[in-house]
Amino acid sequence: MRNSPTQVIEEVKCVLAFNSLLTVLSKHPQGDRFARGLGPISLAGELDHDRRAGDLKTLYRAYATDVLSDGPVDNEKLTPLNDLRNIFGLGKREAEAIISDVKSQAYRKRLAKSFNTDLAAAPSKASFLQNLCEELQFDPELASKMHEDIYRQKLQQFVADGELSKDETEALTAFQVRLCIPQETVDAAHTDICGQLFEKVVKEAILSVDGYNADRREAVRKAAQSLNLKKEAAMTIFSKAVRKLFLNYIQKAKAAGNRIEQAKELKKLISFNTVVVSELLADIKGELTTAEPATSSATSESETTESEGEDEDYEWESLETLKKTRPDKELKEKLGKSSQKEITLKDDLPLRDRAELYQTYLMFCITGETTNVSFGTAISSKKDDSEYLMLKQLGRILGLTAKEAQDVHIKLAEKAFVQQAEVVLADGKLTESKADQLATIQTQVGLPSEHAQKIIKSITTTKLSSAIEASISRGQIGIQQVRGLKDANFELDSLISEPLRETIYKKCAEEIFSSGTGEFDEEEVYVKMPADLIISAEKARSIVQDIAKVRLENALVQAVALLRQKKRDGVISSLNDLLACDAAVPASKPLSWPTPRELDDLYCVYMKSIPKQDKLSRLQYLLDISAEKAEDLRDAATAGTLPQTGQEEEELAF
Repeated sequence: MRNSPTQVIEEVKCVLAFNSLLTVLSKHPQGDRFARGLGPISLAGELDHDRRAGDLKTLYRAYATDVLSDGPVDNEKLTPLNDLRNIFGLGKREAEAIISDVKSQAYRKRLAKSFNTDLAAAPSKASFLQNLCEELQFDPELASKMHEDIYRQKLQQFVADGELSKDETEALTAFQVRLCIPQETVDAAHTDICGQLFEKVVKEAILSVDGYNADRREAVRKAAQSLNLKKEAAMTIFSKAVRKLFLNYIQKAKAAGNRIEQAKELKKLISFNTVVVSELLADIKGELTTAEPATSSATSESETTESEGEDEDYEWESLETLKKTRPDKELKEKLGKSSQKEITLKDDLPLRDRAELYQTYLMFCITGETTNVSFGTAISSKKDDSEYLMLKQLGRILGLTAKEAQDVHIKLAEKAFVQQAEVVLADGKLTESKADQLATIQTQVGLPSEHAQKIIKSITTTKLSSAIEASISRGQIGIQQVRGLKDANFELDSLISEPLRETIYKKCAEEIFSSGTGEFDEEEVYVKMPADLIISAEKARSIVQDIAKVRLENALVQAVALLRQKKRDGVISSLNDLLACDAAVPASKPLSWPTPRELDDLYCVYMKSIPKQDKLSRLQYLLDISAEKAEDLRDAATAGTLPQTGQEEEELAF
């Protein structure tokens, strides 16, 4: 049985030799003299091929291992393997996978044999490995992956006891150099394998029932140093564990029943960051904490410098709540420890959620903690200014910039001012006494004057807008009133909606076409009025022309009706309106009327009003009065023989 593998290989060689003879015979010039179907062997078509596929692959692997294990790989070795694949009826991918695996084993064997001899002595490790890959026809990428696996296995073996000795570190360096492993690959392996051990130590320290004591501190320091982790990798692992716990506190705060309970959970988060996280971070970085006298003065100085730098970012000096987040020296000494600022939740929560949490604790700082007493009453216990320092620390944990935290303070001050200003300006009128009252409120909430004025203007504008809309619906607002609002620096587009501005414009256009003056100022109607009402010129022209087309016909009907009623002044006004409509939309042909005599009478009445010649000429065209008839009527008027209208006859008879 000991010789069975050799016997198997010999049998496979016999099969290959027999297959080679059959192949030669199949190509013999006198092949028709042999039995039909004589040719290479193939088991692919056998009924039980699938059942025997596993055994055939085993035979194929055994032969490949025997052929490729020694010496260089060339076509002389690969050709029989290809023939054997066809004989066994194996798929191309199956055979290639087996050959690749065999080459991998051969490469690893050659690598182990030369690691401390030829490879160690080679002046160029990369050239040696490249030549080895070429000799075995082994994929260099697979070789690189193997090198990484070897390094990771060694690292896993060395850190099994929780630390790396000097000899183990040197051995790992030798593996990296001889196997040409990139530094980033080595760093990734250490971060992954050593990081798991370090993370375990960190979690035990964080979650320890006994607290972060001297033993836990020593364990963390030892793990950070003995595992040979880079500071960046250690910080990444530590940050991940801490942020996960931060988020646990945040979830508890969000699930709390009211704002006071939410603030209490956030306070636990702040304390955890100061007491545990800051201490751990200093130990991991190999630093002493602020609690130790050796660096207390240096830390205080750095804190002061940083605080001064942050103060430059604050522009809202009148906001009292913002001032209190910058504690004085006495308050700092009272609180003692400072908190870390490197690990934040900036990338773990959206800005909206972080700002909302910050605002919750800010409200807690302002109002204090409420205690329920008997008879359904509650007492609010005011907090001291130390809460505001904790608020600032919360802002850092949440990853808020100075500007983002400032915006929360501003928003809260605005909200308080708006609530009270709405009551003061309930009628929308700003009197001198109300202005003084609002100034007092502004000082109390610490809102800058320009911002308070903006809110006041917004409230009064909203109230005024409602009143204006009501007046527009009653027809009490025209272009002159709009221009007055504009001169008073009101933002018309926010004060009056676009549909209502168009309503005002239509009303003005209708007034022009019913004024009885006959005047139509294109610049006023098409340029100035649209600009004042913030309406596009195209829209304005469309509105005017639509009105003018309808009014043109109506003006003629109205003029004839007034003529029949013997109202001379009304006839002249209606004809002037007709001319104004025509000026807006010039008629392409004369107007039609079933009784031409009435058109002559309209012309005579208008001519007696001594109009401008251009208006009389245009009316002549519109009423379809020929030049000859118009001349006769003018001559009759000059001679005093112009036929009298019905109204004049009645007046003479009277």
